[in-house]
Amino acid sequence: MDFTSTQVGGVVALFMWPFIRVTGLLIAMPVFTTRGVPMQLRLILAVVITLVVASSIPPLPVIDPLTGEGIIIIFQQLIIGAAMGFSLRIAFAALISAGHVISMGMGLGFASMVDPSNGVQVPVLSMFYSIMGTLLFLAFDGHLVTIQVLAESFHIFPIGQGGLSLQALWDLVLWGSWIFAGAVLIALPAVTAILIVNLSFGVMTRASPQLNIFAVGFPLIMVLGFFMMFLTLPSVVPRFSDLTMGALELMRHMLRVSV
Repeated sequence: MDFTSTQVGGVVALFMWPFIRVTGLLIAMPVFTTRGVPMQLRLILAVVITLVVASSIPPLPVIDPLTGEGIIIIFQQLIIGAAMGFSLRIAFAALISAGHVISMGMGLGFASMVDPSNGVQVPVLSMFYSIMGTLLFLAFDGHLVTIQVLAESFHIFPIGQGGLSLQALWDLVLWGSWIFAGAVLIALPAVTAILIVNLSFGVMTRASPQLNIFAVGFPLIMVLGFFMMFLTLPSVVPRFSDLTMGALELMRHMLRVSV
């Protein structure tokens, strides 16, 4: 049986173009980009997801990937997938920033370890919130919803219709402000309690200068910080859930405004 170059190109395009968008998502998406996930497993996961979604996507353009038009489409699909994954990473960055804020207030800013997601030093409290966010994301079936949104993206914004619009990229930039807003919402109760204790110690120092405030205040503030973290853990779940849902909705919005 003989195959023409057009038939071969059509078969290759059927899997190649979706594979590039899926790869872009997995490159930027949290959870699956940690150093604990081997590169081989990520590649297998990208191939499996591509095989699943390739059968239900609209007809794809038959374009030689080695031409100028093909190279442009490759970059467009990488940017689309990476933008979708980056919107989710912002939700996790809010948790890590909340850990930074609480750590500085408790005096634990010096206690740090390597975050496997980003490969940088972060406070241990940030690492705690990052692990908790990963477990919550999997418990919410966030990874499955993300794959569902990815499959919908091929219908909302088919391959070959160009890249993301400037409005979509600007919306992604504005979404980055939730790194700080989300961190404040999560860390505000603990930070407020620590601030009140620090003000109380300030009054005590003025009233009794002989009191060794550092020997008494440092362990007390640390214990109070852990206690407030324990009390506010139930409120972290809906906050992180709202951030995750907002990131998934942003994915759809970026595709719609680019059509």
